Amino acid sequence: MTGNEFRFFLSCDINLPVTLRVERLEGNLLPRKSSNSENDTLTEERRSELYVECALYIDGAPFGLPTRTRLESTGPTYSWNELITLTTKYRDLTAQSQLAFTVWDVSRGTDEGLIGGATILLFNSKKQLKTGKHKLRLWAGKEADGTFPTSTPGKVPRHERGELERLEKLLNKYEGGRIQRVDWLDRLAFKSTERIKEHENSENGSSNLYLVVDFCSFEHRVVFQESGANFLLPSPIASTNDIVIVWDPEVGKINPSEHKQLKLARSLTRGVIDRDLKPSSNERKSLQKILKYPPTRTLSGDERQLLWKFRFSLMSEKRALTKFLRCVEWSDVQEAKQALELMGKWEMIDVSDALELLSPVFESEEVRAYAVSVLERADDEELQCYLLQLVQALRFERSDKSRLSHFLIQRALRNIELASFLRWFVAVELYDPAYAKRFYCTYETLEDNMMKLAGGANGEEDGFKLWQSLVRQTELTAQLCSITRDVRNVRGNTQKKIEKLRQLLSGLLSELTYFDEPIRSPLAPGVLITGIVPSESSIFKSALHPLRLTFRTENAGTCKIIFKKGDDLRQDQLVVQMVSLMDRLLKLENLDLHLTPYKVLATAQDDGMMEFIPSHSLAQILSEHRSIISYLQKFHPDDHGPFGITATCLETFIKSCAGYSVITYILGIGDRHLDNLLLRDDGRLFHVDFGFILGRDPKPFPPPMKLCKEMVEAMGGAESQYYTRFKSYCCEAYNILRKSSNLILNLFYLMAGSNIPDIASDPEKGILKLQEKFRLDLDDEASIHFFQDLINESVSALFPQMVETIHRWAQYWR
Repeated sequence: MTGNEFRFFLSCDINLPVTLRVERLEGNLLPRKSSNSENDTLTEERRSELYVECALYIDGAPFGLPTRTRLESTGPTYSWNELITLTTKYRDLTAQSQLAFTVWDVSRGTDEGLIGGATILLFNSKKQLKTGKHKLRLWAGKEADGTFPTSTPGKVPRHERGELERLEKLLNKYEGGRIQRVDWLDRLAFKSTERIKEHENSENGSSNLYLVVDFCSFEHRVVFQESGANFLLPSPIASTNDIVIVWDPEVGKINPSEHKQLKLARSLTRGVIDRDLKPSSNERKSLQKILKYPPTRTLSGDERQLLWKFRFSLMSEKRALTKFLRCVEWSDVQEAKQALELMGKWEMIDVSDALELLSPVFESEEVRAYAVSVLERADDEELQCYLLQLVQALRFERSDKSRLSHFLIQRALRNIELASFLRWFVAVELYDPAYAKRFYCTYETLEDNMMKLAGGANGEEDGFKLWQSLVRQTELTAQLCSITRDVRNVRGNTQKKIEKLRQLLSGLLSELTYFDEPIRSPLAPGVLITGIVPSESSIFKSALHPLRLTFRTENAGTCKIIFKKGDDLRQDQLVVQMVSLMDRLLKLENLDLHLTPYKVLATAQDDGMMEFIPSHSLAQILSEHRSIISYLQKFHPDDHGPFGITATCLETFIKSCAGYSVITYILGIGDRHLDNLLLRDDGRLFHVDFGFILGRDPKPFPPPMKLCKEMVEAMGGAESQYYTRFKSYCCEAYNILRKSSNLILNLFYLMAGSNIPDIASDPEKGILKLQEKFRLDLDDEASIHFFQDLINESVSALFPQMVETIHRWAQYWR
C-alpha cells in the first residue's frame, strides 16, 4: 500500500460480534471505613470489590442486555483485563452507537455502591471505528448515561488535557502500528512517558478516576456504512464540514475516455495534417510560455497535447526539443518511433539543454545517446565545468557500459586533467553500495584504455606512466591521512602538533620531502609537484586539525594546499564548482567581478583537499585594524584615492562583494559569519565553508542577503556613490545568471541522486528553492527592482536597528 492509499472495511460487511477488553481502573479509590454500631467509632477499613457493567446504546436507546465483568478486589489498583463479547454485531451498529461503562462496588451500601460511569462513541467524527486503547474519565457518583448526546462523556475535555493525554494518544497509534518502531528510541520514550505520568499524578492528586478499555483492531480501518443501498440516498445536511477521506482504487489510473481521446488526437494518420498546422496567435503565446518553463516544471495534459499538435512547426526552435520529448508517450512504440525520427531532424540544441536529457526523467537510450552527441561539441574547458554532474548522471543510465560512460572515458584519454578529475569523481562514488558496481566498471574501463595508450613522438608519456602518475595521487593522499592521525594523537597545544608534523616530514617520512618522481597535483593535474617543504607546513587550530602544506613544483615554484581528514568536502566541492561556473558565465558577458573560485577536491567520503589562498578573515581584520578600509590602506595606500586607498583596490572590493552577494543568495548559502568571509590583500573578498546550502541555515532569522555592516561601511555607507555602484553590479550579475538558470537548474537536477547532505535530504524541495531564487516570472526590469528591494531590505536590517526583525538580522552576524 502506498502512502496515498486508504484501504478500509465497511462496517456493514463485518459479521462479527462487538468485542472489547476492560483493562483497569487508574487513580486512587478512597477506602471506605466501616463504623461500629455500638460506639459509632471507626474500627477497620473495608476492602472494596468492584465490577464494571457495560451496556450498548444505539441512537440513544439500550440495545441488548448489559454485560458485567468479574469482581476485582486487589486494590489499590484494580485490573480486570477481561474480554467482553457483546451479542450485537458490527454490521448492526449505527454512527451514533455508544458504550456505557459503570463501575460498581458491591462492598458498599446501595447509595454508596456507585463509583462512577462514562460513555464513549464507537465511531469517531470521520465515521471510522475506534480501535486500540482508550482512557475514559469516570463521572463520580453518576451512572453512565447512554442517551444521545450523553451527559457522561468519557473523553477528557480539551481544556483539561495535559501532556499525558497527548502521549497516550500517540501510544495508542504506536500500538496500532501507525508509528514506526525504533527499539532503542522506544525504550527511552517509554521511560520519559512514565516519568511524566508520575509527575502529573503527583501534581493532580487522585481527584479523578479513569477506566482503560481496549477496542478490537482490524487489518484496515473500518468505515461506517449502513446495510443496503443507502448510499443512493441524499446525505443529511451536517452541522460541521468534516471531510471523510476514503481510498479510491482508480486514483492514479488512466481515464479510459481521456486515453482514447489522446490516442485519436495523436493518431499517426493525423501526421500529414499536423505537418501543415500553424499555431494561432493565442496558441503561439501559450507555446512561448511553455518554452520559458524551467526544466523542473511538470507539463499539464493540455500543454503536452499542444506541443504534440504543433511538433512540426516547432522543429526550427531548438529550445522546444526538450519540452517536446517530455510530452511523448514512450510506452507507445509507434509514437516513440515518430518522436525519435523528429529528434534527428530537430534544430541542434545547446549543451546546457542536453544536460536536461541526461536527467532521470528521460529513460530512452536513444534520447540519452542524442544528448551525448550534443556534448561532444563542447570543448574540454566547458566539459570540465559539468564533469561532476556528468559522473552523477551515470546513475540514471540503463547499463553499466553506457554511451555516456564511453564518451567521458574517450575525452579523458585526450586530456590528462579530465582523466585525473574523472578518476577522482568516480573513485569517491565507489563507497555508494547501490551504484558501486557501475562506477567500478567505469573506473576499470578508464584504467584499461589508458594503459593501452602509446607514447607520442613529441616525448609524450605512454599510457602506463600516465596512469601511474594518477595512482600516486591516491598513495600521497593515504600518507597525508596517516600523518593527520599521528598529529592528532599528540597531546598538547597546536604548536606541539606543528612540531610533530615537521618532525615527521623531516624524519620518518622524509621521502615526502623529495618525491622519487614528480606527482600530478590532484587539485591542478597540469602542475607537477616534487615534494613538501617541512618548514613552511603547518596545522590549523580547529577540531579536525587540517594540514596546511607547501609543495615544491617542477618549475621551481610552490603551491599551498589544505588537507582535511574527517570532513565531507563534496558539498564544498559542488558550491565552489558553481562559483567557478558562474564566474565563467559572467566573464562571457564581459563582467569580471574578481571572484576567487579556489579549487576543492573530495578524495573520499571523509577527506579531501583544497587550495590555500593567502588571506585573512574579516573577524581577524576587524580585531586588528578595526575596519576593512584601515586594512586595505596598509597594502594599497593612496592619499588622493577614495578613503585613502587606490581606486583599483576599492573597485575590486566592491565587485567581489557584489559577486558573492548574488551567488550566496541564489545558492541559499547559510551559516555566514565574520570567520568564513575572507579578504585578500588586493581587495578581493570571498566566502569559504559551505556546510549549509539551498536555504538551510543553523542560525535563526537569516537575512535575505549575506551582506554584513562592515562591508557596507567599507563602501562609504548606504548613501555613498560606491554603494550605488555595488547595487548596480549586483543587479547586472543577477540578470546575467538568470539567463543561464536552466543550465544551473539542470546541473543541480543531475546531483539529485548524490549523497551530498543538503541535496540528498530532499532533492525536489532543494531544487524548487533554487528555482524560486531566479524569479523567472519577472522580466529583466522587474527583476532589477526586486533585487534592489532585496538589498535595501537586508541593509535596513543593519542600519539603524530599530524594528524587531531588523534587530534579529543584526544578531545574525554576531
